[in-house]
Amino acid sequence: MNMPAERDLPEGRHRLLKEFVMTEIDQAPRRRRLPRLTVLAPALGLAVAAAVAVPLFLGGTPAYAVSRLPDGLIHIDIREAKDPDKLEADLRALGANVVVDYIPRGKKCAPQPRSSHFLSTEEASLDVFPTPEGTGPGFVIDPRVIGPGQTGVLEFSVSEHENGGVVAGIWAKVGEGPIAECVLVDTTEAPLSH
Repeated sequence: MNMPAERDLPEGRHRLLKEFVMTEIDQAPRRRRLPRLTVLAPALGLAVAAAVAVPLFLGGTPAYAVSRLPDGLIHIDIREAKDPDKLEADLRALGANVVVDYIPRGKKCAPQPRSSHFLSTEEASLDVFPTPEGTGPGFVIDPRVIGPGQTGVLEFSVSEHENGGVVAGIWAKVGEGPIAECVLVDTTEAPLSH
């Protein structure tokens, strides 16, 4: 049985697709609150390596959980969009040289680009998509793709809903050299436009 080849969208199309999904989620009426983090990209049937839209839900549990998988990958389950510095420190303690930033609606990181050179997905795919079976809600990164002199960048575009839910678009890349600090500035553009 021949499987159709996956479509590989250019980076700009990934961003546009992600922003479309986030807008649709934001405008869709909610009938019930989902109890778990759900990755939407598999339902779209597209290969989305650098950006994935996921709904996050607030609750009485810790803001996030991280764990190392047996194969060296790291599973991240974000439940509340807060404390990116602690998440960054916890990921670094697991051997992932990354920076983590949460970007609220109507804001974006400046300056852009934050690295002198971001590697392509083919050179270093930081996020693992689709996530391995049995990992549960959240997403998975591969810290082994971050080489000497490189840093992973995880940016989360965060939008809160009136029903208490939060939607985050995720941008994951590996940059060479130092990564500029994220200074939040006002924008009318997509927050993760790079």
